Amino acid sequence: MSEKKEVRDQELKEYGQFEMNDNRQQHKIQLLSVIGEVEGHECLSANTKTTKYEHVLPKLAEVEDDRTVDGLLVLLNTVGGDVESGLAIAEMIASLSKPVVSLVLGGSHSIGVPLAVAADYSFIVPTGTMVIHPVRMSGTVIGAPQTYDYFQQMQDRITGFIAAHSQTDRKRIEELMLNTSMMTKDLGTILVGHQAVEEGIINEVGGIGEAMCRLHFMINEDLENQR
Repeated sequence: MSEKKEVRDQELKEYGQFEMNDNRQQHKIQLLSVIGEVEGHECLSANTKTTKYEHVLPKLAEVEDDRTVDGLLVLLNTVGGDVESGLAIAEMIASLSKPVVSLVLGGSHSIGVPLAVAADYSFIVPTGTMVIHPVRMSGTVIGAPQTYDYFQQMQDRITGFIAAHSQTDRKRIEELMLNTSMMTKDLGTILVGHQAVEEGIINEVGGIGEAMCRLHFMINEDLENQR
């Protein structure tokens, strides 16, 4: 028993992952936290808090394949990060056959937006924020039409994913992305709590209690449908 606890504590410490099964409804729920910056193919500084996609993808595959896992809870407090890796995680979450609930705590910015809406049902705390902005260029780029076409294509993939997994549409997402009146040094929009719900991006304002209650409800429905 103590050995199992040590393994569980290590998973929580190293990967922000945790298995919850000591609840009244006897559901086995996997916890996944997306914290800090989503790290892609290049390693970030040791001083940077990161969520590594090479840890998350195998865990999501395990959640899908493990017949004893009933559902997934995703906690988000992220500044965004690598677009390709973030979209890969979002696609994995969206394709799970088991109930998934997400909860935005603090913030879910940039590529964190697709991660939040990838769940079957999403929550945001009243003070939580979501920043929607265009794909940014960093480092040296080739100033050619093909380069800008590539970034436009990447941006289209993000807006398409958000629109497909929320109650808003591509046109409105693009308007929020290209807003010039809110950020002094950038394009984009900051949505706080209920504003994200009003825009149709997040389903409901709530905290961990509401998120857990909703997930248990969805699991019960899922189990009932399997009978």
